Amino acid sequence: MCGIVGYVGKRDVAPLLLEGLQRLEYRGYDSAGIVVTSPKSPGLKMVKAKGRVRDLEAKVPARFKGTVGIAHTRWATHGAPSDVNAHPHMSADHKVAVVHNGIIDNAAELRRKLEADGVEFLSETDTEVLTHLIARCEAASLEEKVRYAVRLVEGTYGIAVMHADFPDRIVVARNGSPVVLGIGEKEMFVASDIAALVTHTRQVVTLDDGEMATLTADDFRTYTTEGTRTTAEPTTVEWEAASYDMGGHDTYMHKEIHEQAEAVDRVLRGRIDDRFATVHLGGINLDAREARAVRRVKILGCGTSYHAGMIGAQMIEELARIPADAEPASEFRYRNAVVDPDTLYIAVSQSGETYDVLAAVQELKRKGARVLGVVNVVGSAIAREADGGIYVHAGPEVCVVSTKCFTNTCVAFALLALHLGRIRDLSVSDGRRIIEGLRKLPEQISEIMKLEAEIEELAKSYADARSMLFIGRVRGYPVAREASLKLKEVSYIHAEAYPASELKHGPLALIEPALPTVAIVPDDDLLEKNRAAMEEIKARNGKILAVAHQEQEKADRTIVVPKNENELDPILMGIPLQLLAYHTALALGRDIDKPRNLAKSVTVE
Repeated sequence: MCGIVGYVGKRDVAPLLLEGLQRLEYRGYDSAGIVVTSPKSPGLKMVKAKGRVRDLEAKVPARFKGTVGIAHTRWATHGAPSDVNAHPHMSADHKVAVVHNGIIDNAAELRRKLEADGVEFLSETDTEVLTHLIARCEAASLEEKVRYAVRLVEGTYGIAVMHADFPDRIVVARNGSPVVLGIGEKEMFVASDIAALVTHTRQVVTLDDGEMATLTADDFRTYTTEGTRTTAEPTTVEWEAASYDMGGHDTYMHKEIHEQAEAVDRVLRGRIDDRFATVHLGGINLDAREARAVRRVKILGCGTSYHAGMIGAQMIEELARIPADAEPASEFRYRNAVVDPDTLYIAVSQSGETYDVLAAVQELKRKGARVLGVVNVVGSAIAREADGGIYVHAGPEVCVVSTKCFTNTCVAFALLALHLGRIRDLSVSDGRRIIEGLRKLPEQISEIMKLEAEIEELAKSYADARSMLFIGRVRGYPVAREASLKLKEVSYIHAEAYPASELKHGPLALIEPALPTVAIVPDDDLLEKNRAAMEEIKARNGKILAVAHQEQEKADRTIVVPKNENELDPILMGIPLQLLAYHTALALGRDIDKPRNLAKSVTVE
């Protein structure tokens, strides 16, 4: 993986592809490459470079013309970052070029067979196997050549293929890794992410697994890997190109943190039902009878989405009184879990394409489970695979580190918990209480943003820490988990989250002046328990930063956040810690929008 862009039309293709790659830089990558051709001047021309898109652009010669092309940003899986391992990969006869996201599981076996037949490999990648399989196929059409190759491979792929003998087209295929077609006027686009398309078109077609497409300047057609034609109707993307701009901020992360008040207002808009003290969630496709039959809720996600799921599970238990828990999707899909017909499964993913989550959804569907999706990207794979779901309407999130999407996902879970609760035993008065709390969130988030200067100064004092400990109890623990992850992702400071109640069972051994602790201290029925945990840390000369609803005597510093309803407090308490992570990384000079070794959309295992 990580980013694919392609174009067929009349325009000079190289500048279009380079611009598309720049719009995909947020996904994380270590090298890039481009190949172009033209029906008027057949023959493939290719340039590749280790490093950033700007390094590739610097290598592209002035006379690098064409009207058809594909390009790629690579995040290394097979083979170290290098010019040779960068995509596209070209066949020995210079006729076939392939870009690929995903992992070919049987690449080693196929490579051995090809080498035994005399094929010489130039790279260490699994992708080069595809290139040689396509090149060696004697079929008459490019479509048949690609179909032959993908039937031989096992694993995940989103690919775009060009051939010097068919210079008027690009053939693409998908299995587990996103491929989106952009429909223009006498021109066609393809990308792994709509971010690369919205500058040129908002009419898109998203391929399903096992589906292929042929793009020419005048048309596109879709079909299965078995050759059966499929019907694909373009849909309109709701996000505009301006949504991907920085909007006057120095980084996308800073912009997206500051967009949260508006984003939360968007996820609430049109969903609140004051008459019955509940919410409208028609997209979940779950009527009242079915909702009352649910005996358990299991939430699956990875990383930040998993932490949002932990908060969501607590809300569902508290408001709907349904047993609920969250689990990493990457663990669930491999532990042969018992799939209960009375359990409602919820898959959480910002991109809607996270491979481990998608694979869990597909396994659950195979076993007859009911699955809802909570995703940000309309029309994404998980949204299409699930029985229903909730779009979180956070808007495009470009920074690799998720902030506003996490917050909106937590709000979406609050809506779902309220909806299920009012169908079951949650009173009208409690329903109204939660609705009023939800309505307060945007203004309270804006209040938290006014603390940024104070948090920036705090961050400078933590920038030299080698490690930090985050603690919380019950509602505070998932906040601690997410805050710990944010600091690790963007500042590279080691951080660990632990339940405050477990301090005496091991972590107290770590406490010393050099190890700062961040304590999540909501003003709820566990306030005194949390204060006792801070006492234990202070008794051992630990340094404490509290995030609380009032000043904490035992803390060295306190970030005071606005109080909401107990159930909704976790949504607000994590936001100042996003700012803390951001300003700590800024003080350390980190590449905030593109942290090392990370990718935005994890579409491989």
